[in-house]
Amino acid sequence: MFLHHWSEYLNEDGQTFVPPLVWKIKQQIASDPTLNSEYSPCLGLPEFTRRASEVALGRECCAIVENRVLGVQTVGSTGAVRLGAEMLKRWYNLSADWQGPVYLSSPCDDSLAGIFEAAGILDVRQYRYWDAEQRGVCMEHLLQDLEEAPELSVIMLSACGHCPTGADLSQKQWKLVIEVMARRRLFPFFLMPAQGLCLGDPEQDSWALRHCILAGMELLCAQSFSHGFGLYGERVGHLLFVLRQNSPLLPVQSQVESLVRTLWSCPIVGGARLVTTVLSNPAHLAEWRDCVKSTVERCLLVREQLREKLRILGTPGCWNHLTQQVGLFCCTGLNAQQVDFLARRRHVYLLPNGCLNVSCINSQTLDYVAESIYLAVTSLP
Repeated sequence: MFLHHWSEYLNEDGQTFVPPLVWKIKQQIASDPTLNSEYSPCLGLPEFTRRASEVALGRECCAIVENRVLGVQTVGSTGAVRLGAEMLKRWYNLSADWQGPVYLSSPCDDSLAGIFEAAGILDVRQYRYWDAEQRGVCMEHLLQDLEEAPELSVIMLSACGHCPTGADLSQKQWKLVIEVMARRRLFPFFLMPAQGLCLGDPEQDSWALRHCILAGMELLCAQSFSHGFGLYGERVGHLLFVLRQNSPLLPVQSQVESLVRTLWSCPIVGGARLVTTVLSNPAHLAEWRDCVKSTVERCLLVREQLREKLRILGTPGCWNHLTQQVGLFCCTGLNAQQVDFLARRRHVYLLPNGCLNVSCINSQTLDYVAESIYLAVTSLP
């Protein structure tokens, strides 16, 4: 039983979930004779980048109104991070003051360090985020590491659904983080791979970005529409760049166009066209939001049921952290020996750090997973 099916949201039947609305719009697009197969513009479909920026920041966002937001359609969220890294390398190199580095959370997606290194940014460090003993965010250490980071460091932040722990910051904690970053002149680079699938509300999931803008900060944000729209094969990503007030947009846009031509020339239009159709139609948007909310409710129910099963079994320890985390990802707190026990003795496979994809658990497998965790904890305390 693979609980580290990391990239996709699975439904109750264990199949990759695609919202019914997405299937319907795919068929409409495929049968529309007015749509052609021309290359997209270098920066992507303009309507897509506009709608993606609005869903992240809000239509009335001051940065959008003041025309200091640059949106670029990318090849998935990985492409967005890579383009952001290339932009940082060239943009910061214009200033003799910048010495780096880039800070990643510990733990984080294993691919992030390699993406920055591939862009020529070799000074990649970590800041403390997850407290394995308390099974939550180690806020004190996080703030300490930010205070000690060199000015103009780039800080990678998870806007929602932290990967791989599922442990997110509260709004109160975000305010503390953003205050330190603004005062220390640190640059925020957000990851938002599943907006809407954490708290069930796209606006709440992007709260940290919006607060950064209110604080007068510039930022980068790598978005992905794979989870929220079931477009795993389409690789629909978006990079959002918010400039400071009175910063000219055209020079940055020209530079980004040159970078994109060296990376993928022009993005694929199919998935972006579908996302645009949903986000630009009020009825479709309402239906999508309802679907996202029901997805989140199922994941929350799985978390609650797993915690209750562990309690009934008398599993040692406190398991409240299971329901305090959000999104698809969950850090169980199991150690490496217990994870190995699950794999060898019970054929239940997690990531080595004890993290799993909550959506991989359903009503048919819940009891077995709970019993397996109980055996792992009691056999190897």
